[in-house]
Order: sequence, then C-alpha cells, then structure tokens
Amino acid sequence: MAILDILQLPDLRLKQMSVPVTQFDAELQAFIADLEATRQAGPAAVGIAAPQVGRQQRIVIVDVSQRPKTPNHGYLVLVNPEIVHWEGYAIGREGCLSVPDYTGNVIRATAIQLRAQDATGQVLEFNMEGYEARAVQHEMDHLDGLLFVDRVVSRRTDLYRRKTYQK
Repeated sequence: MAILDILQLPDLRLKQMSVPVTQFDAELQAFIADLEATRQAGPAAVGIAAPQVGRQQRIVIVDVSQRPKTPNHGYLVLVNPEIVHWEGYAIGREGCLSVPDYTGNVIRATAIQLRAQDATGQVLEFNMEGYEARAVQHEMDHLDGLLFVDRVVSRRTDLYRRKTYQK
C-alpha cells in the first residue's frame, strides 16, 4: 500500500466532477487500500475521497467509529454514493485534509438515507444521523468538486484559522 499525495486548495483538480465507478476489479481494490492508508496517515481524518488524491472517481471512505458515543456503521467504503433522502439541518464545525489551515461552520442535513456500492459492487443502503451523516456529506461534496469552504455559513465570521493540526 502506498501513501498518496493529498491535493490542497487551490489545486483546480479539487473542483472537478467525479465520474461513476464501473469496473470493480483488482486495480480498484488496490486503489481503495492506498486511499485508506493515506487516510490513516493523515492527522485525525475520519474520511477521505478519491478526488483528494487526484482520482476523479466517486469513491469515499468514512470511519467515525473512534468517536465515543457516536452512532455509526463502522468503517465504510462507499462507491458511487447518493443521498436518496435527507431531513433536518444543523451547523457544525468541519475541517479537511485538503484545506489543512482552516476549519469552518457548515450547514448539513442531520439525517440521511444513503445508497452506495461497496468495493465489490454490492449495493448498500444506510440510514445515518448526526456526525456520521455530516462526515459522509462532507466527503461526498468532494465528488462534486466542492470543499467545506464553499459551504461555510459566512467566510467573514465562520471560517477559522487552525492553530495546530493535531495528529
């Protein structure tokens, strides 16, 4: 497994739309393993998306299981994810490996129904809420060329310079 380079703002590749995955083969499995190794090598990352390493495919990894008292589905590889229903909204603080020097307040749905495929192409469906729903929405934004800084409530009052990036 390789640790891949993470693209950072203002790299224009972060603004591109990703294409659906159609081949569920050994090469995809190897890429997903590299993507996970990259996520784990990053500082406290609960998620990562393929576009963050320069691959414009609809693949995200999310794992919020290390957060105490957070309802979650464990380690998830989500290929071609789509939100089929959402409800509620809340403001929450977010950070990103591709924007390492800032955090910001972003409005997200509080609960989502998600449909995706796993790394072998099997269809998955989840009902998610709270922090896990927020993390999935954040990573899915990368698939559409969006970063959390594009969604901050106000760049003047809701974008914060990070003091230190904790490992």
